[in-house]
Amino acid sequence: MKKQLTFGVIVGSRGFFPHHLAKEGREDMIAVLSKLGYNSVVLSPEQTQHGAVQTPDDARHCAELFKRNADMIDGIIVTLPNFGEERAIVDAIRLSGLKVPVLVQATPDRTDIMKIANRRDSFCGKMSACNNLMQYNIPYSLTKKHCVAPQSELFAKDLADFAATCRVVNGFKNLRIGAIGARPAAFNTVRYSEKILEHNGISVETLDLSEVIGRINRMKDMDDAAQAKLAAIKQYVPTTDIPAEALLKMAKLGAVIDGWMTETYCTISAIQCWTAMEEFFGVVPCTVMSMMSENLFSSACETDVAGVLSMYGLALASETPSALLDWNNNYGDEDDKAVCFHCSNLPKHFFESVVMDFQAIIAGTVGKENTFGTCVGRVKAGAMSYLRFSTDDLTGKMRGYVGEGEFTNDPLETFGGAGVCRIPKMQKLLRFICENAYEHHVAANFSNVAAPVYEAATRYLGWQMHHHGAIEE
Repeated sequence: MKKQLTFGVIVGSRGFFPHHLAKEGREDMIAVLSKLGYNSVVLSPEQTQHGAVQTPDDARHCAELFKRNADMIDGIIVTLPNFGEERAIVDAIRLSGLKVPVLVQATPDRTDIMKIANRRDSFCGKMSACNNLMQYNIPYSLTKKHCVAPQSELFAKDLADFAATCRVVNGFKNLRIGAIGARPAAFNTVRYSEKILEHNGISVETLDLSEVIGRINRMKDMDDAAQAKLAAIKQYVPTTDIPAEALLKMAKLGAVIDGWMTETYCTISAIQCWTAMEEFFGVVPCTVMSMMSENLFSSACETDVAGVLSMYGLALASETPSALLDWNNNYGDEDDKAVCFHCSNLPKHFFESVVMDFQAIIAGTVGKENTFGTCVGRVKAGAMSYLRFSTDDLTGKMRGYVGEGEFTNDPLETFGGAGVCRIPKMQKLLRFICENAYEHHVAANFSNVAAPVYEAATRYLGWQMHHHGAIEE
């Protein structure tokens, strides 16, 4: 899933400002992007003066260049080495037809060389560019500082956040989610609206659990796909004391899901588990789902489609695996800590160490022999981003919340996949969740990507979001 991002670059310039600044600014931006691992699509000095966009003809040349490369452009960077011609910039974007995130950067003046030969006025030009972007109804993002040098560490962080935003926005375009099995009857909380998702460009493909089991029953034990999945399972997680029959069932389940996801062009999945899978098939799907999430093809249990969308949002932003967790327990009297838990299908990226075991919660109901396949271990310490998207049927909108905290090393004796998290002002967050009737499931990820996810969801997708702990400005 990881790929090298490509940015379309618009170099702004205005005729009566020093042209050498545009030339140097273009070269600086291209060099910085290359150094940081990004590709660029930008006009050459042969196409326009210094490869900048100043005139109506320049705007059309730029738009045509972007159109020819539309399939590879993930976002647009407007760089202002001098004031910039505001209308040419926005015309280039509008005429290109691209609907991708836009980042506006302005290069700072130096107070020791502000005479006419080197004066930029980008400080002022950025305001004019943004004003025109707003007039043209083109959403855009800003650098953290009003003016920032392309070669600076601060701009490198701006680019990293912008890249994360681009991955989320573009990753949600034409996304197909596999919903495998019905929502468990006891989980009204994971209800969602397919129509609201579809209105936002996200499709849901359904598959009944009976069809999954039917396909498995037709599959021979020595089927190539089943045997390949069996080998992958044994390589993925220790399977000591797990019956061979249960492992083969998991392998066939994984092979059938993989095949169906490929057939239907689904990228991520939400799967029924509790308790039909155990009663009528005889294993839990946890390891199969863990393997998909580990490879950034997120998979959520309890057919939580909005939950897996949340997992995928974090995975796209950070390019690391996500898990779907329960906000599950208080941690003693510590108000800013809680126990996060699932039983578990967490990707092994989350664990200090992991083994395959049986599902302790429902073994007493359906029998231990029918619950093998969980990934059990302690969640490791590290940075934490959390995210929840939901469909709001009463307003017809997408909504959600996002924030950051950390997983800790605090002692914890329990089963399944569990960890302790610490989130500043957590009681305020918990109150927000309950007052706004959010689900008990939350996606989590070892990263700090709340800001770019929030930017993607609010500015470019138009979703209603709460950023817990964000500084109000």
